[in-house]
Amino acid sequence: MSIQSPQIELESPGDDADIEALHETAFGPGRFARTAFRLREGVPRDPALSFVVRRDGGLVGSVRLTPIDIGGVSGLLLGPLAVLPAFKNNGIGKALVRHAVAAAKVGMAASGHRLVLLVGDEPYYGPLGFKRARPGALSLPGPVDPNRLLLAELEEGAADAAHGAVTSGRMLARGSAA
Repeated sequence: MSIQSPQIELESPGDDADIEALHETAFGPGRFARTAFRLREGVPRDPALSFVVRRDGGLVGSVRLTPIDIGGVSGLLLGPLAVLPAFKNNGIGKALVRHAVAAAKVGMAASGHRLVLLVGDEPYYGPLGFKRARPGALSLPGPVDPNRLLLAELEEGAADAAHGAVTSGRMLARGSAA
């Protein structure tokens, strides 16, 4: 199936069950054991930075950003990014990532988040502005291939400042100081 330019909208609370079903389809039960899931566990996603794509009334794609901290640098963890199998390879995932990162950049002043981290494939995410983290710079709460740790800066120089333990972050109220 083809989608020319996906209509991206904010995720709503009523989308939770559909997004959970999408994650089950895309990642299966093993998703709960992944290191990135551990970082998201117990921390609410940023509702202003969580987006979906619908087609014919149904949800076909989703991306969420969750607050994290990297050695004192406030950031966001991108993911899960999921697209229904029938809609893959149509640009939906890339459009969702671009949209989420652009929204995070716009909201940076209010949120204090300086970068976006993800665990993923550089050939896919590199053209979307992500670069491999410096070797040995980041420590996550579980095993991860260091070649798959990718960062996108929301503020120039943030990647250089990001080193140390990656931990769950805290949500700041929009417009409040850190």
